[in-house]
Amino acid sequence: MGERPAIIVGQCTPAILQQAALRGSSVPYCDGDIIEVIITQQQIAARIAELAQQIAADYRDKQLVLIGVLTGSFVFLSDLMRQLDRPCEVDFLDASSYGNSTVSRGQVSITTSLNLSLTGKDVLVIEDIVDSGRTVSELVRLLQAHHPASVKVCTLIDKPARREIPVELDYIGFVIPDQFVVGYGLDYAQCFRNLPFVAVLDEDVAVPKPPTSE
Repeated sequence: MGERPAIIVGQCTPAILQQAALRGSSVPYCDGDIIEVIITQQQIAARIAELAQQIAADYRDKQLVLIGVLTGSFVFLSDLMRQLDRPCEVDFLDASSYGNSTVSRGQVSITTSLNLSLTGKDVLVIEDIVDSGRTVSELVRLLQAHHPASVKVCTLIDKPARREIPVELDYIGFVIPDQFVVGYGLDYAQCFRNLPFVAVLDEDVAVPKPPTSE
């Protein structure tokens, strides 16, 4: 089967899809903070199925290790690995260049170490989003020091307008314009990860607080 290209997301999602996605959200306090839904839950599921099929074929006879980049990739990784029809190992690294900002700080922080040996294995880094390229570049450099057979990168979302360092992305789910997005594992100050879709955050509003019972 031929490789399918990443889906390029435009500036707008039809209003009917936005309204339906927001109505289906389990986060009732997020509505005023979301400008638009740009990738629906259904689009994510369909694209992950395609990526999993492609990855399974490419790694058919290889010893695959998925390395999830915490925290944002955990939702994407869990859905992707369950679609793979072949064995794989899983490990995680905690890396970030955002903190509580909507703009990459340009400094990469890696705060955890691997539990698995990667020697001679084929490593696939699982990212939620790639923008500046700094985090991915540093991770690939770090992982190559563990003497794997190969290191490749799979990202749910690519934001090339923010690129500062050239990086090779082997599997891309969606390409988006230069907008700060949340949902499906992506956060702003640790909020919005549980949204089932990907949406543009209104950066002018304060971080919402969950409603409290009196």
